[in-house]
Amino acid sequence: MIRIDDITYSVAGHRLFDGASASIPDGHKVGLVGRNGTGKTTLFRLIRGELALEGGAISLPARTRIGGVAQEAPSSEVSLLDTVLAADTERADLLSEAETATDPTRIADIQTRLTDIDAWSAEGRAASILKGLGFDETEQAMPCSAFSGGWRMRVALAAVLFSRPDLLLLDEPTNYLDLEGALWLESYLARYPHTVIVISHDRGLLNRAVGAILHLEDRKLTFYQGAYDQFARQRAEKLAQAEAMAKKQEMRRAHLQSYVDRFRYKADKARQAQSRLKALSKMQPIASPQEAALRAFAFPAPEELSPPIIRVEDGAVGYDGTPVLKRLDLRIDQDDRIALLGRNGQGKSTLSKLLSDRLPLMEGKMVRASKLRIGYFAQHQVDELHLDESPLDHLRRERPHQRPGQHRSTLAGFGLRAEQAETPVGQLSGGQKARLSLLLATLDAPHLLILDEPTNHLDIESREALVEALTDYTGAVILVSHDMHLLSMTADRLWLVAKRTVTPYEGDLESYRAMLLSAPEAGTTGPGGRKQGKTGKAAQQPPKRAPRETILALRAEVRKCEARVAKLTKMRDKLDEKLMDPAIYDPERSGEMEIWQQKHAEVREGLERAETLWLRAQERLEAAEG
Repeated sequence: MIRIDDITYSVAGHRLFDGASASIPDGHKVGLVGRNGTGKTTLFRLIRGELALEGGAISLPARTRIGGVAQEAPSSEVSLLDTVLAADTERADLLSEAETATDPTRIADIQTRLTDIDAWSAEGRAASILKGLGFDETEQAMPCSAFSGGWRMRVALAAVLFSRPDLLLLDEPTNYLDLEGALWLESYLARYPHTVIVISHDRGLLNRAVGAILHLEDRKLTFYQGAYDQFARQRAEKLAQAEAMAKKQEMRRAHLQSYVDRFRYKADKARQAQSRLKALSKMQPIASPQEAALRAFAFPAPEELSPPIIRVEDGAVGYDGTPVLKRLDLRIDQDDRIALLGRNGQGKSTLSKLLSDRLPLMEGKMVRASKLRIGYFAQHQVDELHLDESPLDHLRRERPHQRPGQHRSTLAGFGLRAEQAETPVGQLSGGQKARLSLLLATLDAPHLLILDEPTNHLDIESREALVEALTDYTGAVILVSHDMHLLSMTADRLWLVAKRTVTPYEGDLESYRAMLLSAPEAGTTGPGGRKQGKTGKAAQQPPKRAPRETILALRAEVRKCEARVAKLTKMRDKLDEKLMDPAIYDPERSGEMEIWQQKHAEVREGLERAETLWLRAQERLEAAEG
């Protein structure tokens, strides 16, 4: 068991932990959550002993091996497979000693230990892990130096997973994975045989890979049993209770203060006033908890264009005359929400660049709406911000004729407060930089917004705010993300980028996940080297979607029904107000009262019919979309 007892720690005078305590049972998979900047990564460093506590203690079982992804990605000429194999230092040392050992007893001990640690299946296990993280057999034989930094970080992750430490500490491991790699990692961690603590803002991983949540807030740690959704419900209940207690205390405080103000200088009431003044001074304030406010993104609304906004016919796109994607027949309308599926290297980014006019079409035909504006967000753009300039400076460059107040209002709409508006970008957090990049991408109210991994630096609350913004957004959206929750909440069409082309995926995200995790080629060997089951029927035969024209017609019907319900609801509310007017109940105006009551009954009946039609339209649309 890991015991964290009454720890205290500060950074540059800022207290991160103040009497924080928690216990984590052996073998538990725990998600460490909390707002950005609260000290989650610092807690990992304290557990590893890299930082010295100011007070309290952290105790681990004797001889616990702690593992985590190295900050320095491997970049040597050693192959990926050998790099991962070398991470199990005990196996490497035993194999080396076996080559030189001469004492029969020692040789027997070495062979026994090699059998105990499953050394003979090590190469297969290492290859399986690398495959699950996106490396095929050819790439596994290549040197680490042949890969970019993000891919080398995957190798570092593969190495620590292969070494199977007793305590595995992972800090945002999905940030450098694609959706396929993230889903594989979820499955792997759920079956991992030892204790895992993972810092993550990925709601899907926190629901499927862990069984407990360790919440860091207000410099304290609270341990919750259950996955993230269960934690969120318990957390909401605690917040509601604390909010009610805070309001009750505030009412009592106001009552006592009112008494003191009225009677403290009156002789016959002075003693009672002094008594209440003492009661006021003894009252410990109950902080009204601030549920990590969803600082909503404010995406400007574009004007409506005639469909389609983009049409590609028999297109091909690539680099230096070599096509990456061919036979492209695509149509995008302004109400589309499209998620791009497919492994890294299949062409998702290439397609995004084509649609955003960053790559020309090599073959075929592409037609764009004449007034089409496109917003593009990719992770590299966060790194391309001017680090020595403030967010205000960025906006002044883009909108030189706007007043400073308008600039600040725009920044506030993306959660960048007054003090952050004038802070150099280099001193902002990753989440704040991502917010600024999203602001710049949507500044011109684009009709099409292309988002390539928009959530990497956002905490859970900010991700929920992004979901809300995309739901309300009236332009088209194309998403590339490893965040299953974001995709499931926003995307209503799926495109599969594979085999050098793009095709509609007729299943849903769950069937895609099942297909990836059950397919033999997905690298589904478990932590102990065991093969998982064969591809399931649901993965092979995803539910069929209706033709696109049918779905578009049903969407239009749903929107029409929604508008009708909204109109009748507004009429009913006005009639409710009218019927609350005491004047119409005057006996001399009885005829008028009956007229208003009849109108109210008619509108109420019409609203019930409209809601029924709306629900039926929704059901037909859901059935058509599979």
